[in-house]
Amino acid sequence: MSQAAVITQSQADRSRVLGFLALSVLILLFVAGCSSTFRNFGYVPSEVDLANVQVGRDTRETVTEKIGSPGTSGVVREDAWYYVQSRVENYAYQAPEVIERQVLAISFSSNGRVRNIERFGLEDGEVIALNRRVTDDNIKGVSFLRQLLGNLGRVDAGSLID
Repeated sequence: MSQAAVITQSQADRSRVLGFLALSVLILLFVAGCSSTFRNFGYVPSEVDLANVQVGRDTRETVTEKIGSPGTSGVVREDAWYYVQSRVENYAYQAPEVIERQVLAISFSSNGRVRNIERFGLEDGEVIALNRRVTDDNIKGVSFLRQLLGNLGRVDAGSLID
């Protein structure tokens, strides 16, 4: 075998190895792109921290000192605090899915003391359709352009002088 044939053979072997490595990296990137990613949101105190809160004895201030501030409080009335924690799974091109949710509700009596402590999970909840309260953009049967041009003849010179 000549020296040129040996060099050509080694270059061909090197090209095969590099092609195999490139293909392996592409397959690895494809598989990694299709794997699930998880994101955590919020905070819920642990059972150990929650054991320090005593019903009927602790106030809002002592609860804040023992387990921290809540993520949110009562919407209609200020008699409850809510600690919410969620775990969301993202998988490739699919919509994110909440796979775990914990809600810790601490309600307070009228004198500001802890009345009740409740813990809820994702299985305890219901899906609620939110009302977005979107304002209609036009009067039925009249386009925006027609409304705009319809107002051109309604200008009164007296109203411009004031």
